[in-house]
Amino acid sequence: MPGQFEPLPGGGAAVALDDVEISIIRSLAVQLLELIGPGPGEDAPSDPLAELFAEGPSEPPADPVLRRLFPDAYGDPEKAPDSPAQAEERRAHSAEFRRFTENDLRAGKRENALAVIRSLDGLAPVGEGGAVLKLSPEESRRWLGSLNDLRLAIGSRLEIADDEDTELLYRLPDEDPRKPMVMAYLWLGGLQETLVSTLMS
Repeated sequence: MPGQFEPLPGGGAAVALDDVEISIIRSLAVQLLELIGPGPGEDAPSDPLAELFAEGPSEPPADPVLRRLFPDAYGDPEKAPDSPAQAEERRAHSAEFRRFTENDLRAGKRENALAVIRSLDGLAPVGEGGAVLKLSPEESRRWLGSLNDLRLAIGSRLEIADDEDTELLYRLPDEDPRKPMVMAYLWLGGLQETLVSTLMS
């Protein structure tokens, strides 16, 4: 079980993590929370109907990581539109979609990251450091979402656009300052892959 998720009887997943791995995942989840930003504050309306129709931002985030986590819904940003009118139409549709969905998307990503932190904080140590993390099916789905967000965030910082970029990362020299981030990216990818396999089995 070390380093990979395995199925639990009755559903869910389990993985053995050492103290360093627990610390790394927790730290990354906290950083993700800080990046996503806080939820509604004390001054948020208490009327559930008002909250339902609360509008979010209409412009894409300035931070490239947030743009990766909350991409435009319409059109391929890498593909040039056929005309200025099409570009304007695409921007208008994306802005409208973002305005009514981004708050909920942020809340979902925030809840996933919080679920990761809470489950790690609730671990009981086993032996000489480390513990076995056991997740229910629902917790497993939240972990899967958060692992994906963490990889997207790290991948954005590393400027990974495709598989070719990922292949280059394997060949980075040890003295490259990006190496620790690359190792975290690859390790989280392995965890994510085994969790997907576990949930599909």
